[in-house]
Amino acid sequence: MSGYTLDTDTAKDRLRAEFDRGRRTMYVVWQDTGAKIGLIVIAVFVFLGLFGPYVAPYHPIEDTLRQGGSIMRLESPSATAPLGTTSFGKDILSQFIAGARPTLIIGLFGGLGTGVVGFLVGLTSGYFGGRVDEGLMRLTDLTFALPLLPMALVILSFVTPNVWIITLVLVIFLWKMPARVIRSEVMTVKERTFVKSARARGAGHLRTMFLHVTPNVLGIGFLYTAYAVGWSIVAGASLAFLGFGDPTTTSWGRMLEQVFRSGAMRVAWWWVLPPALGIAAVTTAVFLVGRAFEEIVNPELQTETE
Repeated sequence: MSGYTLDTDTAKDRLRAEFDRGRRTMYVVWQDTGAKIGLIVIAVFVFLGLFGPYVAPYHPIEDTLRQGGSIMRLESPSATAPLGTTSFGKDILSQFIAGARPTLIIGLFGGLGTGVVGFLVGLTSGYFGGRVDEGLMRLTDLTFALPLLPMALVILSFVTPNVWIITLVLVIFLWKMPARVIRSEVMTVKERTFVKSARARGAGHLRTMFLHVTPNVLGIGFLYTAYAVGWSIVAGASLAFLGFGDPTTTSWGRMLEQVFRSGAMRVAWWWVLPPALGIAAVTTAVFLVGRAFEEIVNPELQTETE
């Protein structure tokens, strides 16, 4: 009986091989000093995103700090408020710690959504080619023609923004970059001998796409997913700064919007620096890890830097 079959042992061997390759990749990434610092920063960010609201000394919105019966408005850092207070008497340290959660949600799920959608579009387009490729690439071109921030502002003007709607809007406009790159890689991989051999032995399109083509472009997919996390954090903070963030939560972007609206941006440096440095640190950390991973995916970069 002719046909292509994949027994359980072969599937386990492939999964084991992919796991071992992933472990070796993470070991190599960990040897890079910049990536190591980036991973530590990301770990702290994830911890704050998960447990921030529980470890913050005060409620970021409800609690108002007072001293001698008066509200502590725009107080510089002190023992009572290590990062100072806002013009409304709110503790900035608490806002910074609690603000990591919505930033993490938008960055993580925006990045994962962007990576998955872009990967599937690029994989499908590059593998099938023809009219499928033409249709998906024209859709990608349309997305490239629509600027992210103006279009996101138009969409969010008609709904009440929250972190999940903002995340969805970002995915809708950010998947185009990984889709283009994945498509190019797939078009190269599908012409290799082992892919043609699998098709000749009777492997179906789905089996060929996900068992033979996907493992060879998965590294690029992970790379652009990591980059998409940084893009999502910056875009989410930008939307919040423009007044289109979730009004029910405190995020780093919304902290910058509040200090700008209060007119204290040039005065209260202790209110500006924490969220600004937080956004810069996390996005830089993501790109440091992505850069180290890119050197593994594309060895030519490593040769150039040596």
